[in-house]
Amino acid sequence: MATKPQRQTRLDGALASLNMAIVSMDLAKEVSSIPPAKAVFGSVGVLLTMIRVRSSLSSNDIFEVHM
Repeated sequence: MATKPQRQTRLDGALASLNMAIVSMDLAKEVSSIPPAKAVFGSVGVLLTMIRVRSSLSSNDIFEVHM
């Protein structure tokens, strides 16, 4: 039985952490009553989402060229 490589396991853990942080930012944005704080939580959530998408694209090696 083959196990996942250690790099993939670490990547999965990092993506899970990013997902949790994104959900936390969305929740903080919803419960906050201060408009500047809502803007900050929203911006941080978008930034974390961009990081998550970038890391998941690079983990699939889409941009690798094989000759």
